[in-house]
Amino acid sequence: MKSLPIFRRNFAHGVHPGDHTEQTVHLSIQRIPFYSHYILPLGQHLGAPARAIVKIGERVQRGQLIAKPGAFVSTSLHSPITGWVRAIAPRHYPGGKLQPAIEIEADPYATQRFESKPAIDWENLSSEDFINHIQQAGIVGLGGAAFPSHVKYSVPENIHIKHLVVNGAECEPYLTNDHRLMLERPETVLQGVEIIRKKIGAELATIGVESNKANAIKVLNSHIKPYPNIKVVALRVKYPQGAEKMLIKSLFGIEVPAGRLPRDIGITVNNVGTLVAVADYFLTGMPLIERIVTVSGPGISQPANLIVPLGTPIREVLRFCGGLKETTREVIMGGPMMGMPLSSLDVPILKGSSGILAFTATETGKPQEYSCIRCGRCVEACPHFLNPSHLAKLAKVRWYEEMAKHKAMDCVECGACTFSCPSGIPIVHLIKVGKTEIRKEKIKYT
Repeated sequence: MKSLPIFRRNFAHGVHPGDHTEQTVHLSIQRIPFYSHYILPLGQHLGAPARAIVKIGERVQRGQLIAKPGAFVSTSLHSPITGWVRAIAPRHYPGGKLQPAIEIEADPYATQRFESKPAIDWENLSSEDFINHIQQAGIVGLGGAAFPSHVKYSVPENIHIKHLVVNGAECEPYLTNDHRLMLERPETVLQGVEIIRKKIGAELATIGVESNKANAIKVLNSHIKPYPNIKVVALRVKYPQGAEKMLIKSLFGIEVPAGRLPRDIGITVNNVGTLVAVADYFLTGMPLIERIVTVSGPGISQPANLIVPLGTPIREVLRFCGGLKETTREVIMGGPMMGMPLSSLDVPILKGSSGILAFTATETGKPQEYSCIRCGRCVEACPHFLNPSHLAKLAKVRWYEEMAKHKAMDCVECGACTFSCPSGIPIVHLIKVGKTEIRKEKIKYT
């Protein structure tokens, strides 16, 4: 079967925020020390929350299963440390709400080393067993969405995946964790790509990397010879290049129809961090118990790229990085375009926590909001060809059915509209509120 051609071209619209990666792009990944208490929310992935299978007072080992999937669109949770379960109760989530969580106290005398297990013979696993392994390993999309990976690999019988697309774009400003991962663990990246490519039956895999990461492209290509079915493609620098539909458009010049998924056109998209987690699990038996986090921004004393156990309080991560400067006014989990401002530093690192950014008043000052001047800049910025200002106006007057008719649910909340608005209107925030109400009121939008 003929494979999709690689066009190496751009997608329409988008914006060009500054990279702001100079603080951490040159910093090697280092491991953060272990701390005394860890908080593991049961719902730190899209879908149904996991179900705790441990009891208060029970001793657990690093990597031990502590919560089983609550449904098919759900995933497992494992202990990031050796210690004792101290509570199973609501704890503060980064969004500000209380969520059920498992609190674990670390054993101060444990080595906290993960004991590697024999490699799993993934090539001889049936599709069903392979998907079950991914779900039991707790692997989710590590680009920020935290969508359970096994669901992506569960392809209906009437669909054939021809191409695996790997997102190495890392287009959010400040974040460099994927960049460093490609530089420091290229063989593991390629191993993870090959595992998934073969198991989903894809003919080819393409790793898309923005051209401002030329050294990562060079390093991946220097290790790619044993993998003739994997290609690395340089992408133009533009936000949101890493959005899966934009990535597909840039690589192949084709669009995923509105309301459809990449798999409907024979493509599966994964983040490089996710594929490293896949390789680590099948080669060493380590489930998803830690992730790489970029700690950066003008308000942080010592920026870093860190391996952080899940459940580590953000306050401890910041303390390891020298603490916040006195001028810090806001801390964000994730990137500046799509990240979430934190109301407390005691919330934990989650599976989807790609970055912790500290900003001063210079970066966080809210612009004076003026009336929409109908300049059309938000329309020019929207990569999904929506009319963001119109959707925001509908959200303001609570015309949610009308929002649904105008394809509000196709919005990926990238924030390009707000970034480009000269009137300082919080467009993406208004659209988010409207989308929440559309779901709450169960308004049809397909």
